[in-house]
Amino acid sequence: MTSNKNISIGTQEAYVWIWLPSISEPVVAGRLFDAGVSPRRYFFAYGKSYLERPNAIPLSPYELPLQRGSQEPQGMNTMPGCLRDGGPDAWGRRVLESKFEKTGLTELDYLLLSRSDRIGALDFQASSSDYQARTTKPVTMNHLLQAADLVERRQPLPPELDQAALHGSSIGGARPKALVDQQDKRLIAKFSTTSDSYDIVKAEFIAMRLAKACNLNVAEVDLTRCLDKDVLLVERFDRVTEGNRLSRKHMLSALSLMLLDSMEARYASYIELTDRIRQIFIEPEATLRELFSRISFNILVGNTDDHARNHAAFWDGERLTLTPAYDICPQPRAGGEASQAMQIEGNRANLSTLDNVRSVCSRFMLTHEQATDLINRQVRIIRAKWENVCNKAQLPQGERQRLWQGAILNPFCFENWD
Repeated sequence: MTSNKNISIGTQEAYVWIWLPSISEPVVAGRLFDAGVSPRRYFFAYGKSYLERPNAIPLSPYELPLQRGSQEPQGMNTMPGCLRDGGPDAWGRRVLESKFEKTGLTELDYLLLSRSDRIGALDFQASSSDYQARTTKPVTMNHLLQAADLVERRQPLPPELDQAALHGSSIGGARPKALVDQQDKRLIAKFSTTSDSYDIVKAEFIAMRLAKACNLNVAEVDLTRCLDKDVLLVERFDRVTEGNRLSRKHMLSALSLMLLDSMEARYASYIELTDRIRQIFIEPEATLRELFSRISFNILVGNTDDHARNHAAFWDGERLTLTPAYDICPQPRAGGEASQAMQIEGNRANLSTLDNVRSVCSRFMLTHEQATDLINRQVRIIRAKWENVCNKAQLPQGERQRLWQGAILNPFCFENWD
């Protein structure tokens, strides 16, 4: 186990390491460094040895081409978005701030203090020549839940839970979670909290299972219980086991593909994403149909948290491939009207209606009739599978009534529908 104590808070540079496609050991790709300007920005430069590798790939097809010299972040980004994709989000940052009892950590601090087992194929090191994974000892699910609860309540961590908290330090999202291994599976565990206003963990399980029933490409999920709390287990799709070797798959969020900063997320557009799919994705027609299906499904189940970090693609250096869908969670609402987080740019802006997404179906290489048939099929499947999936989740009747038409098939989504 490598300790974070060897890393100085406030460092000015970090070395970016990558697991190249089908390779089980990382190589150093280049240096990320504080450019010394105000407001703070971070530039990146490929290493000479990396540029000379015959199998080197650009870390992003849009941001960091394989070339010498420093490359600055584009637009409002303070660092290249493809590198920011590898860092912790709100929950991971809270974990690190709690552990080190310090707020105001820099972006490099968050990258260097979090665990090395992060989403995708990147890691960040203080050394350009000696790779040392920042790992933590295996811990029980009980300890993971206890640590997450203390971080959430901003309470100090006792020594026996100190390492447990770090299991969630390197992954994205705002809710409590941790990385766990179960036999030959690598999982993300998502925890319920005392502040949840509805059964979020079971709601996400139900939505993900319904999405699979609708033939969407989604991450595998399961439910378990620990310390009298529900835990959602999501199987990771960024790891590939080949015999005794484990390789990592490089991922790019839709936000970084569109060259947007997190502060610009509200400008992210599905239509712009379709342009990217036509340019450089494998099987663009099938990919566009899959994306359209995900949008309509999100509308049908009331998932309005479909922001650009909740869409991603694998990048192998030549082509992009849409990852399985993840983070599909219904959000019940008392009223009807709702809007999607990403712009649909249809007849009614972002409004969460089936008619709205169908109005842009041609951008997804679908006819009006094809889009209508696809959506109606999803409606039939959701209605047919609803009770069985709720039974699988052991969702109480009161929660079922709250989700059904409060989020799932909310009447507003059918406004102006045939």
